[in-house]
Amino acid sequence: MRTFFFILAISALSSLSAQKTGFIDSDLILGKMPEYKSAQKQLDDLATKWQQDAAELQQKLDQMYKDYKAEEVLLTSDQKRKREESILAKEKELFQFREDKFGQTGELFKKREELIKPVQDKVFDAVQKVAKKEGLDFIFDKAGGALMMYANVKYDKTFEVMEELGIPTDTPGTTPVNSGK
Repeated sequence: MRTFFFILAISALSSLSAQKTGFIDSDLILGKMPEYKSAQKQLDDLATKWQQDAAELQQKLDQMYKDYKAEEVLLTSDQKRKREESILAKEKELFQFREDKFGQTGELFKKREELIKPVQDKVFDAVQKVAKKEGLDFIFDKAGGALMMYANVKYDKTFEVMEELGIPTDTPGTTPVNSGK
């Protein structure tokens, strides 16, 4: 069985060697795009405001609980129940606020989709144009979590994609990869 997988792996690697590949650094590209920087700033500002709002709600909740604990011995059982219910309601309010703003379908996610997706689509279109123009079969994004132990600089297509997007590439200190020496 090991031999079968070894032969399969060797044949897959040999077929890949005939493919033309390239890679880009999307972090570098996005970092040079004013529309991405603007969108990211808007998202950061929204997140900061909502985090402050959540912190204020948390402080109110903490104060309610602290006040309740301080006065608990003086309260009747009916008063205790009402206070506990109001504390639970405030906890639910805080939880719902966080979910509405930061949850998987929250406002921040939707705003990110609205602001960032068009920029990502623009980069994706440019990547496809560069790949077709240069006859490449694959382009990997080294910034997207793809681990590269070695990459020949001649396959780096970051600057070609930047040119396709109209982003200046003559900025000093922006060499995306130094591993092809």
